[in-house]
Amino acid sequence: MTTAAPLSNSSIQREIVGRFAPAPTGHLHVGSLIAAAGSWLIARSAGGRWLMRMDDLDTPRQVPGMADDILKTLEDFGLFWDGEIAWQSRNRDAYRQAFDELHRRNLVYPCGCSRKEIAQAASAPHPEDDCIPYPGICRAGMQEGVAIRSWRLRVRDDNICFDDLRRGRVCQNLARSCGDFALRRGDGEFAYQLAVVVDDHLTGVDQVVRGDDLLPSTPRQIHIQKLLGLPQPMYCHLPLVSGPAGSKLSKRDNLVSSHLGSFRGREGVLLLEALRFLGQDPPLELTGASCGEILRWGVACFEVSRMPSSGGELRI
Repeated sequence: MTTAAPLSNSSIQREIVGRFAPAPTGHLHVGSLIAAAGSWLIARSAGGRWLMRMDDLDTPRQVPGMADDILKTLEDFGLFWDGEIAWQSRNRDAYRQAFDELHRRNLVYPCGCSRKEIAQAASAPHPEDDCIPYPGICRAGMQEGVAIRSWRLRVRDDNICFDDLRRGRVCQNLARSCGDFALRRGDGEFAYQLAVVVDDHLTGVDQVVRGDDLLPSTPRQIHIQKLLGLPQPMYCHLPLVSGPAGSKLSKRDNLVSSHLGSFRGREGVLLLEALRFLGQDPPLELTGASCGEILRWGVACFEVSRMPSSGGELRI
């Protein structure tokens, strides 16, 4: 994947509809709070709306009560959303229609390969993603007697490019980076890549702000958008919070849940540090201010161009 110079805020010339889409599989952590605050501020600073969606398709991993806990935590930080909350689990009919359209055009095919078989047949996982490039074993047809494990979308050997608000021009060759990727599991459940494309279209989202860890997924989603004739949102991928010495941040640590109360009364302190992490420079006068005051400053003063090229630790 290649990137070029970032774009400035002046690139946004349309009414913005942003969103935040957590999965109710655990408490909100610092990294997710950065993504929520960043997406909220970038949408609001452009005079846009900010929507809330629960990505609740992965039923086995959901934890009872987590959706309410996440929503209450966001409210404690002043990150209020517009309109009703959307739920992925209510959009299955729309996913099915999109899948059927691609299937009718012979753009998807059944695959009987296990992850182990793909790993043995393909090269090592792509260094920017956990995706094991699919070598096309079932592209011409499955072996007899093999159960369907997934339905894969055909990709072409060319570049998918887009302009990221922070990262600039980004290009990825899907055939080389991930190969034909799964849109639906063998049990009938739809994959993340198809679901989020349909979700964003249904709610009119035209600005997707999320962490750098999801950057490799974006060209796949753009490929689906093009095939379905859907408009492409503006994308902005935020720097990631890391653990000590650049280690991956554990989702079990650095929790900011309202239920746990670890930051109760100190929400403003963490929000100021989140702004600094995103490259902003809130004035000392905001020390001790409420979340509402801090966010009002952020809406007036947030500059995408000031965001850092890389992430790091968030010291609180």
